[in-house]
Amino acid sequence: MIKIHIFISGRVQGVGFRFFIRLKARSIGLKGWVRNRSPSFGGRVELEAVGSQKEIDQLIVWLQEGPPLAQVDDLEIVSRIKVKNYQLDCFEIRATK
Repeated sequence: MIKIHIFISGRVQGVGFRFFIRLKARSIGLKGWVRNRSPSFGGRVELEAVGSQKEIDQLIVWLQEGPPLAQVDDLEIVSRIKVKNYQLDCFEIRATK
């Protein structure tokens, strides 16, 4: 299993981006979380996802597009590591940080 940590920049808040990610991630069986970052942290969307390489690659393709009202300017992959265990058993939306 692969764990990936990503920041997404652009018009990604207030357009249903977190709900889009949760829906897509759950549909392919990813575990993890997504949240908005406050304006003092650039107003980006942050996520962590765990799944197979194929599932992670599929998520990255979706993230580059986003939902219809979004505009993704940058997708920053902060880390990509192999993991054996993960604490979460679903994909959730977390509070803004």
